[in-house]
Amino acid sequence: KGGKIGYFPDFDAKYIPGGALNLYNPFPRKDIAVMSDEQKEKRLVAEINNGRLAMLGIFGFISEGATEGSVPALKGIISHYDGDVMAPFATSIFPSFPALN
Repeated sequence: KGGKIGYFPDFDAKYIPGGALNLYNPFPRKDIAVMSDEQKEKRLVAEINNGRLAMLGIFGFISEGATEGSVPALKGIISHYDGDVMAPFATSIFPSFPALN
């Protein structure tokens, strides 16, 4: 099984109150609608690579904050952080269900 890589179907507005926006083209633009498949593929790869680069950048800032000097380009720019850098991810935002534990 499987599907087309990078394809995400539009949201069905009947299940989402107030409707939903398309993730790739939230405010329909005609220039995107008339792009060739090759152009769409190129933009998809660029978007994926931008996301990957952003994750590496965030990880660099977290690393420098946790261990001074670990990222030479950020040395002296980011102050040291003694707390748990992963604290925001330590607990779930979803309620726990005792019956499922």
